[in-house]
Amino acid sequence: MSERLQKVLARAGLGSRREIEGWISDGRIQVNGVVAVLGCTVDGTEAISIDGKSVTLAPPQAQRVIAYHKPMGEITTRSDPEGRPTIFDHLPRLAAGRWISVGRLDINTSGLLLLTNDGELANRLMHPSTQLEREYAVRVFGEIDGLILERLLHGVELEDGPARFISIRDAGGSGANRWYHVVLAEGRNREVRRLWESQGVQVSRLTRVRYGPIELGRRLPVESWRDLEAGELAALRNAAGMPASAPRQAVKAPPRSKPGAKPSAKPSDKPTTRTSAKPGVRSKAKTTTSSRKSPPRQRRS
Repeated sequence: MSERLQKVLARAGLGSRREIEGWISDGRIQVNGVVAVLGCTVDGTEAISIDGKSVTLAPPQAQRVIAYHKPMGEITTRSDPEGRPTIFDHLPRLAAGRWISVGRLDINTSGLLLLTNDGELANRLMHPSTQLEREYAVRVFGEIDGLILERLLHGVELEDGPARFISIRDAGGSGANRWYHVVLAEGRNREVRRLWESQGVQVSRLTRVRYGPIELGRRLPVESWRDLEAGELAALRNAAGMPASAPRQAVKAPPRSKPGAKPSAKPSDKPTTRTSAKPGVRSKAKTTTSSRKSPPRQRRS
């Protein structure tokens, strides 16, 4: 059965579907030696290369989604010319594919960040049509009255179009510093900050506490990650409009190594937890592994 090239590669965890569509438009992908175009379909028997490096079919990989508690000061890109720390420094290694971030948090925002090895799922979760709620705990500095809250709920005009909060809940505070929980149904760049700033109010702290049905909770310390439990994963797929399980076809990218370097040992799938929490507090991370027994050898007659 043939499928769109970007869908196959996204499901393999090489990137989100939108990202891979950009690679195709830029002429970076070849199928059977011919530069791929948008709309190209593959059935899994083709020779596919990205930037001249071939990718090969591999046994199906289990879909995996993790929750990461991002601290302030980390960026969500894989590398940074300025040498700033990135979230990918703390994530477990994958035997195939790569981690795809479901949306982003800016360097000054902390909280829940979801990552998956399934580009199709990531694309569904980020797509504007899905309208998944994002909830933030925000501390603001300034005088807040009912008119400001009403405008933020009704909608204000930003430079990239109208925006509003679905809900605003007072979470306490004292003096000019107050905490609110706000909910959005989209993920535009710095939208929470820009909405408050449109009313002359300064945001001093911002933490994402929920993405769709997944909550940050208190059991995940800063700089720690955990695998979503089966029920959470089912709820997330349901929120993205996807069935509980789907047939998978994975693609394994060639390993990146320095010229002349010896082949490295098989990457470990065992997570490591790094945390800045108080001593004695640990984050429990669950992993799902699968093994297949080899069929018994048949005796020659």
